[in-house]
Formats: sequence, C-alpha cells, structure tokens
Amino acid sequence: FPVLMSLPLTAGFRRSMRLCRRKSRTNQQPCYAWCPSSCYSTLAAPYEEVVRYQRHPADRNRLIILVGPAGVGVNELRRRLITSNPREFRSAVPHTTRVQKSYEMNGREYHYVSKETFENMVYSHRMLEYGEYKGYLYGTSIDAVRTVLDEGKICVIDLEPQ
Repeated sequence: FPVLMSLPLTAGFRRSMRLCRRKSRTNQQPCYAWCPSSCYSTLAAPYEEVVRYQRHPADRNRLIILVGPAGVGVNELRRRLITSNPREFRSAVPHTTRVQKSYEMNGREYHYVSKETFENMVYSHRMLEYGEYKGYLYGTSIDAVRTVLDEGKICVIDLEPQ
C-alpha cells in the first residue's frame, strides 16, 4: 500500500520514545508514568484519527510525499490526486540526464541536464531525492519543489524506497 510520509511526527515520536525509555530505566517506573499522554496513547492505540487538514490562509502549502514499492499504485495515486484538483495540486518537474525526446519540452516533462550538472546538484545538496535507471540519473530538486509551492499549490511527489 502507498504511504503518506509525515517526517516531523515520526521523528518526534521516536524522540519521545527515547526519552520515555531513558526516564523509565533511571527511576524504574513504567513508561506511561513519565511519557506525555500523547506518547502513551500512541503506543496503546494502533490507529490515529484522521481529520481533514484545514490550512490557515497565512500558512505555506506543504509537500506531500507518497512512498511505496513499485507496482502498488503510488504513481497512479499521485496522478489521480493532481487530476482531481489541478488548481490545488501539482507535481514538481524532475531532472534527468537522459536525452530529450522529440515530443518533449525542457521544463515540462523533465529538466534535461548534463551528468556533471546533475552530480553537482547532488553534491551541493540541491536534490531532494535521486536515483539511476538504465544508466541515466533522475531526481527531484529542492528548487523544483519550491517552484510549485511558490505558485501557491501543494506539491505531490512519489518515491520508491530503495
């Protein structure tokens, strides 16, 4: 199944668990006695209530990352989300080192760059994600995501875990 990543929540949960374990070891009291109620309730409840996100007009739009192995439909889910509401959602234009085809336009399907340029972007930490396929490099730059967000849209990308 595709997964919607939420990095800050996951990192915060891990941090809470480390603090919880550390406190329970030093005082020999159960974890729930020292952890915030959210920590304990997260452990006790296998599901979290999902509510519609209401963005405040002053808040910036967010990046949505759909993660799943090949064949589970993350690309299709991204495509359907964008098709259902193109005024709100858009995908970032990825970069590639492959040769541009005759019917493609630079900046529409891909940003076509040399291998040296792509590698420089990787080394200067300007790529959000990247990989190799059939000898060519493909990836999504931070600038491509910012372009979508600066247009006032929610950026949706899909990733396949390696």
